[in-house]
Amino acid sequence: MASLERDKFEQLLTELCGRLTAECRAGRTYQDSKQFEVRVREVVKELLIEFNIKVEPDPHPYGFPDVALGEFGIEVKFTEGTNWRTIANSVFERHREKGVKYIYVVMLKMGGQPEVKWGRYEDSVMHVRTSHVPRFEVEIGTSEPLFRKFGITYDQFSSLSEDERMTYIRNYARDRLKPGGGLWWLESRPEKALELQVRPFLELDEEEKLKLRAEASLLFPQIVGSSHNRTKYVAPLTFLLSYHGILAARDIFSAGSATARRGSPDAKKRGGNHVRRALQVIEEYMVEAAHYLPSELFVTYWGVDVPPNKRIKEWLVRADALANVGRKPWKPSDYLFKSLPEAR
Repeated sequence: MASLERDKFEQLLTELCGRLTAECRAGRTYQDSKQFEVRVREVVKELLIEFNIKVEPDPHPYGFPDVALGEFGIEVKFTEGTNWRTIANSVFERHREKGVKYIYVVMLKMGGQPEVKWGRYEDSVMHVRTSHVPRFEVEIGTSEPLFRKFGITYDQFSSLSEDERMTYIRNYARDRLKPGGGLWWLESRPEKALELQVRPFLELDEEEKLKLRAEASLLFPQIVGSSHNRTKYVAPLTFLLSYHGILAARDIFSAGSATARRGSPDAKKRGGNHVRRALQVIEEYMVEAAHYLPSELFVTYWGVDVPPNKRIKEWLVRADALANVGRKPWKPSDYLFKSLPEAR
């Protein structure tokens, strides 16, 4: 295998992103990150023939980065949004490919005018999402790389033990605490515990409340089930706490909640199906969430990945089955997303 200089590899990445951008603007689309990753591999193979460097055809399914090329690696990212920010890998990097020294991010942004850009991984990591498995967030072109805040390089961080890495993550979480916020220990073993900033749901602004209710309602269609099922809200409330650090109560999913009532066309009505009315308020937010939430969440909570443009339709199928129980069965598809073509 011929040697490859870093500046030459970055020239290849520039050419790679140029070709992929041109394809997208000419009408090529992708349903998810896996489809885009396949195309990245194809174009990379074409570009690297002259260097006699082979792309691993069948990598470890959880390998990091996605594409290993000797000392170089490419982590492929895909977003339906209009910005260059998305969730990345675990801070522990337990499945990092051996031998990879230089890691890059290649990201497709489908929102707005489609475009593909690359960035050095160490320059693109800009935040840690403190969930049950802390994960980096990356942003192409970020002005505040995370490791600059840490005061160490990415290479130095990668050489640390998990406990040593968590020291940096905890300090970062503490520094970001807002007045009145607290820290929640996510794991029982002190040496492995992650502190998460916790905010009360009621203190959020209205827009953020609606957005978070939409995310939880989309991922957990069981909220439409029988009112006698006292455990149906456990999973969505746990999600809000572990993924967003938001402490909420079950009434945020019903029309009896002050948040749910606000802006509702039948806010003054009493009785009836409170969950249905609350969902009608956040329909547009659920559609947005279906397009920006990462595939890994649907794999985790639905057991399967679903293309963004088919997630609402799948939600209705699941919700219809779950709501058709109890003393007052109903059919969500008869009331929700009636004006959304992709849901039919």
